[in-house]
Amino acid sequence: MVRGPTFIGAPRAGSQHSVTTRGELITTETRINERIRVPEVRLVGPNGEQVGIVRIEDALRLAREADLDLVEVAAQARPPVCKLMDYGKFKYESAQKARESRRNQQQTVIKEQKLRPKIDPHDYETKKGHVTRFLGQGHKVKVTIMFRGREQSRPELGFRLLQRLAEDVGELGYVEATPKQDGRNMTMVLAPNKKPQKAPRANQDAPQDAPEPAPEPAG
Repeated sequence: MVRGPTFIGAPRAGSQHSVTTRGELITTETRINERIRVPEVRLVGPNGEQVGIVRIEDALRLAREADLDLVEVAAQARPPVCKLMDYGKFKYESAQKARESRRNQQQTVIKEQKLRPKIDPHDYETKKGHVTRFLGQGHKVKVTIMFRGREQSRPELGFRLLQRLAEDVGELGYVEATPKQDGRNMTMVLAPNKKPQKAPRANQDAPQDAPEPAPEPAG
């Protein structure tokens, strides 16, 4: 027995919706041009100007005359809102923006380093090395000072330590979020500097007219 397509929920024109047929999922895209089957639409021009409510035949004619597509942008409205645009260009630019957004989200990584207010010099250098490496890799760093016992009455110790660290790594990063007390902890966020790195020039320290070494005598 063959059954027709089964809609999942009420499909909305103008947006992607899912249809199952024989167990397979099909995605339907935005309705454009002749696929828009309503008597009239609220038309928006290519530059965002409001044309008004027009018959679908007139909207399609205007789209053909302008060498553009009629695209349904708000199917829930009554009548539906349609816009004149280059749909192929619109889809391409939207895909580019989506990829750029995903790439930026993937690059935003926050590392964390925890320090004690009375940290010894060796441990401080080790922690600073981690922060330097993270900033050099383009990551943000959340630095946390952990107070215990009576240390909580000396928040200035943590503040001075965070200031010192920010100055020590100033060539690679800057303070994005200033030191803030949070219960028993004090936190600060460092972000990497976005400075273009200069490629080293070959032999920039070598003398211009250095004499060539004399050949060794044959043995």
